[in-house]
Amino acid sequence: MTHARAYAAADTLIVGAGPAGCLLAKRLSEDPHHRVTLVEAGGRDNYPWIHIPVGYLYCIGNPRTDWCYRTEEEGGLNGRSLGYPRGRVLGGSSSINGMIYMRGQARDYDHWAALGNAGWDWQSVLPYFRRSEDHYAGASDAHGTGGEWRVERQRHRWEILEAFRAACAEQDIPPIDDFNLGDNEGSSYFQVNQRRGVRWNASKAFLKGLEARENFTLITDAEVDRVLFDTGGEKPRACGIRVCLDGAFQTLAADQVILCAGAIGSPSILQRSGVGPRALLDALAIPRVHELPGVGANLQDHLQLRMIYRIQGARTLNEIAGSWRGKLGMAWQYLLKRSGPLTMAPSQLGAFARSDPDQPSANLEYHVQPLSLPAFGEPLHDFPAFTASVCNLRPASRGHVTIRSRDMRQPPRIAPNYLSEAEDRRVAVDAIRLTRRIAGAPALAPYRPEEIKPGPDYQSDAALAEAAGDIGTTIFHPVGTCKMGQNPQAVVDDRLRVHGLDGLRVVDASIMPTIVSGNTCSPTLMIAEKAAAMMLEERQWQAIGRETPAAAEANVS
Repeated sequence: MTHARAYAAADTLIVGAGPAGCLLAKRLSEDPHHRVTLVEAGGRDNYPWIHIPVGYLYCIGNPRTDWCYRTEEEGGLNGRSLGYPRGRVLGGSSSINGMIYMRGQARDYDHWAALGNAGWDWQSVLPYFRRSEDHYAGASDAHGTGGEWRVERQRHRWEILEAFRAACAEQDIPPIDDFNLGDNEGSSYFQVNQRRGVRWNASKAFLKGLEARENFTLITDAEVDRVLFDTGGEKPRACGIRVCLDGAFQTLAADQVILCAGAIGSPSILQRSGVGPRALLDALAIPRVHELPGVGANLQDHLQLRMIYRIQGARTLNEIAGSWRGKLGMAWQYLLKRSGPLTMAPSQLGAFARSDPDQPSANLEYHVQPLSLPAFGEPLHDFPAFTASVCNLRPASRGHVTIRSRDMRQPPRIAPNYLSEAEDRRVAVDAIRLTRRIAGAPALAPYRPEEIKPGPDYQSDAALAEAAGDIGTTIFHPVGTCKMGQNPQAVVDDRLRVHGLDGLRVVDASIMPTIVSGNTCSPTLMIAEKAAAMMLEERQWQAIGRETPAAAEANVS
């Protein structure tokens, strides 16, 4: 018989050791008198492929590191279901993602503030981006140095990507140096979360050395079933969690619980806990603790359209990785110099552009790669090619995440509802046409690009919209399912406290009311950094027996 281990009660219990959970664990345990427990469903990040940048190919779709979710069959994708990777390992999705350091646009955060979320505008959140940053260029008004989150330039260049960047310039998408200054329109090489050619995940950044703190406990291989509540007060209060540990269910007690399980995990745990839409809870016979209709709603994601072009006259990874000599050469480059193709992020060159001139700012993001393959997980093509993946940064479509049963072993229903809105289909058509103009620009003419996917037969608006449904796939940026705000669909307030409950916060990408205009890992770290600052402020005020000014104002209102 397996016996569960015993753990002391914590002051703060954090669910999920992804980017947000790792950062919070470090910040909140800095006070030696405050006991912090971090619980992760996955295992240690000791799988070698996590740390070699190109190893994401062996981590995504691998149950050792990935939840291996799938979406429902999507009407907007012509009936297809997509794999939906989410990290299940220390570091969370930062252990399997594309390593791209991206903040989004200033207007994203100003919009959050305009929705009534005080303190979430660009100027207010910029210091929290800088606080954890260790930027290769050093400290500046825009960037920080000396923090835990390492940001470096990429270590490899490709001739065909240089030509694509020049072609962008010929289509009025200018070269820029830095995507992270608040306006990312233009083309540049992505900055990456690496240290000298090795992936830099949130576990390395924030958990290294933390287990030496006597007030910190890390529990791995422990899947959380639900949050537990004390219902004897004016409001239900989170008092712990029920977790499967060593093959048995166990209760872990805490004064407060913070869900950092991500845009899929956090709403699923809340729903199993009796916090969510009334109809769902009643249908599954889950006792209602608190009705919150927005739990699991408002799912947003970036759908990428993977356009593939066969070329001539330049080498791509297809040929290099297609021979044993090429593979051996790449391995030696990496072992000797930590350089070469094995240091590659999934995408090297980026571009932000407008799908039409009426857009207020760049609403498209390109991830350009010197390689091609029929579908993720399949072998590379046996001819030289590049892939220009383009996504709509501000999709109008909204989806949802709902549990199927009370059994945590059952994966939730994930329905992004891609391309369900006419506006998203229009942007997709415009994005394909813009990509074709870039591919047809003079700078790429020497390489004679030939469109392989979706192919030149698709020309009309209707045909291109259908093609978008055929070639679209997730770029792994789900957000919004526990959104921040004050309207009836909001789940947390602007201090990330769950509405109607005490002792419970959500701190991860699920709190974004609208998706950011770029990759989502580093914005999630910013959210956690700001949350940590707010909680530490509250702790200081409580130490002198007073509420924070913000909390007092909230209670009065």
